This record gives sequence, structure tokens and C-alpha cells, in this order.
Amino acid sequence: MTKASTTPGLPVPVILCGGSGSRLWPLSRKDYAKQHIPLFDGPSLFRRTLRRVAGGGFGKPIAITAAGTRFLVADQAGETPLDIVLEPEGRDTLAAVTAAACLAARRDPEATVLVMPSDHFIPDASAFAAAVAAAGALAAGGRIVTLGLRPTAPATGYGYIARGAPLGPGAFAVERFVEKPDAARAAELVAQGCLWNAGIFCFRADTALAEIGALAPGVRETVERAIAEGGDDFGALLLGDAFREAPRISFDHAVMERTRAAAVVEADLDWSDIGDWRAVWQQSPRDAEGVAREGRVFAVDVRDSYLRSEGRLVCALGVEGLAVVDTADAVLVAPIARAQEVRQLVAGLEEGGFAEARSPARVHRPWGWYQTMDKGERFRVKRILVHPGRRLSLQRHHHRAEHWVVVRGTAEVVRDDETLLLRENESVYLPLGCLHRLSNPGRIPVEIIEVQTGSYLEEDDIVRTEDDFGRR
Repeated sequence: MTKASTTPGLPVPVILCGGSGSRLWPLSRKDYAKQHIPLFDGPSLFRRTLRRVAGGGFGKPIAITAAGTRFLVADQAGETPLDIVLEPEGRDTLAAVTAAACLAARRDPEATVLVMPSDHFIPDASAFAAAVAAAGALAAGGRIVTLGLRPTAPATGYGYIARGAPLGPGAFAVERFVEKPDAARAAELVAQGCLWNAGIFCFRADTALAEIGALAPGVRETVERAIAEGGDDFGALLLGDAFREAPRISFDHAVMERTRAAAVVEADLDWSDIGDWRAVWQQSPRDAEGVAREGRVFAVDVRDSYLRSEGRLVCALGVEGLAVVDTADAVLVAPIARAQEVRQLVAGLEEGGFAEARSPARVHRPWGWYQTMDKGERFRVKRILVHPGRRLSLQRHHHRAEHWVVVRGTAEVVRDDETLLLRENESVYLPLGCLHRLSNPGRIPVEIIEVQTGSYLEEDDIVRTEDDFGRR
């Protein structure tokens, strides 16, 4: 990673990629968070966020994410230049924002930093750029600026900002922040002219570091030590273990609610944090009956509902106000009005030991992904995709044999002392205990169907002898 890549005069975008988005279960899981799932028949929210700041008017973006999602972030970035910073452990947003400010300040102490979540939906990039420009002008004068949105309705899922003294057109000092209120309090706040807090911040690096030093003593020193201890990890900056010592607290609570430098710019944006399936439904194209569809769905006499299928045909008849989401391993059926409660549902699944609460059916790896298609006693069938130029580890298994059938592309297979080149509709048998590796030497993805047979078929029966991604 090129530490703190900046372009003089241009804001440095920092994209925070933490969080799991459990209210979008079963599409979003802890191991595959909502910012990475495709929505609205288009790219993921992370890709959309990166596109907003990848063009002119911005410096090179920095993504801050968990170590386990580095390859997913890199894959979704594609050819877009991006610096990736890896947290060894999530410590909420104060530590992440401090790391971003420290890295930007190494190149230019007066660099303007723009911090934003990766899971917000903002369809108008031009309006977003205009709001950032207004925030940048305030930040240049020593303010720590947040974007505020005019509420469209009293909402209990957002924080609110009470505006203070005017600082310019559409810009105000912050009088106070209000945490997510109940319904009655939310209605009062809207009537008082308060704004939704979008959680997007703009500041000069030196301003933020000074306020962090004053309001959260020791955090900057801890993060600086983590940066100094860190090192390159497959092109990303992996922060050192000192990062784990940072307090687990948000930037909002530690700094924004206490600093006298807080300001807000009222942004004229169509914005949503896509916090639940109701928000997805509201942002999706809907027919005259209020029905939004994604995937293979068919509806008769259905109103005000969101229907989504990841593969199988989903049919609905005579229902109203439902979210129906079908994935390969789980189905959600819930009233849209109770979409916020999906988080409690997922918590119950976790307590009950359901693996579906955390892991998706399609498991992403640095080389591509795999998905279990069928499983029974002593057998498992997987679909595996390998990206061009990638390869799996050189490995063997103690308890299973495998049979691979190529269904797309050209695969290179190492089996003990021989190397085979397999094309579509060709196959290879890998007996128990043999040393083997699957590679994609071509320019299109390779897909295979893998049939495993044996007494134990779980993922921990892998003995790696070589791995391009440092796994053991």
C-alpha cells in the first residue's frame, strides 16, 4: 500500500467497510456484509460508494476493513486504484478515523479527509460532490463537518442533528446531536427542523488529530504505534496489534458530540443507509401495486411487498406488506413494517447455533468462491469458481476423495507428480491423500463441479503445503 496516498487540494476519501448489516439477513451475513451484496439489480453498495469518489475531484481512496475481507474488497474494487488498510480487530469508528487521519497527515498535515460508510445508497453523484465541496470549504476553516439530510418522515433508525448558528448557505454550527429516538421524539425533532445524521464526515487531518488528542487522550498514540508496527499484507497495510488497545467507541460519541468545531452542511441528496428490507423496498423500482421484484419471482394479487430470489422460482399469491427473500440456504418471510426486527431474529439464530446466521451459502475466498449445492451422508457437491490468474492452495485431505468436472473455462490441475490441462466437460479424480491444486491459467473464470466423498467433509480437513495467500 502507498501510505496516505493524496493529491494536493483534493479530499482523501476514506471508506469504512466494517459492520455486518444483520437486518438484511439472509442476504447479508457476518462473513459477507451488506455493503458487498448486489442490490437493485446492480453492483454492491461498496462498489457504488467507490465509484462516487473514484473520478475527478477526489484523491486516491482508502478503504479500512477487517483483515478477513481484504480480498473481497480488492476484488470488488477491480481496476479502481485503492489503498486498503486492515484492522486486526474491529474497534468501532474512532480508531478507524484516527488511522485515516494519521495516514493522510503523513503526506500532508492539511489534507482534507472525507470519511464515509461503505453501505449508503446515494444515486446522484453530482449532488454528493456538491455537498462534499461545501463541507470541504468549512473544513478548510478548521471545522469538523458532518452531512445532514432533511428528514422525509419521523424515523427511529437514524440519529438527528439540531442546527445552531448559520455559518453560510446551508451550513450551520451543531447545537447538539440526538441519538436514535423513539417515534414520538422523532416526530418532535422533525417538527423542530432537525436533520438526519448521515455519518459522513469531512475535516482537515491536523484539525481532527488535534481534537482526537484533546477529547480522546492516547488514541492517536496507540494508532500511530499500530501503523508503525504494521506491514504489507498482499498489497494492503495490516495494522499492528497495538490497534487492539484502542478503545471500542465511535467517532461520533468520542469527538463529534463533544467538540466545539462540529458543523453540519444540509445536503440535498436522495440518501438511504439501506438499514433494513423496508429501505430496500422503498429504493427499488415498484409496479402499480407497490411490488418490487428481484430475481425469478412471480406474483398474483400482491401489494406493497418485496420479493427476491437468488435462484429458485419464488411465487406469491394474495399477500400484502411482506418481504420475501430466498437464498440457497435460508428463506426470510416477514412483514415489511417489522423489518427492523430482523436483527433480533439473527441474534436468536446465533444463540441457537445456526451457521446460517454467520456464513452464506456462497463462501468467498481470495481466489474466487464456492457454494455447496447438495450434501448427504458421506458426500458433498460444490460449485467452485476461480478467477483468471488465481489458484487454490497446494493441498491434501485425510478423509475425502474428490472428483472435478470442468463446466466453464480451462483448468490446470496438479495431481501429485502430474499436471493436467482440462477443458469444458473433462474431469479428473483425486484420490484420498493425493497432493493437488486447481489453477486458472486463462482469461475467463473457471467453474467446476466438485463431488466429495468420504467419512469427514468439513473445511478443516485441508492440509496446505503451499498457498499464494499465506493461509495455513
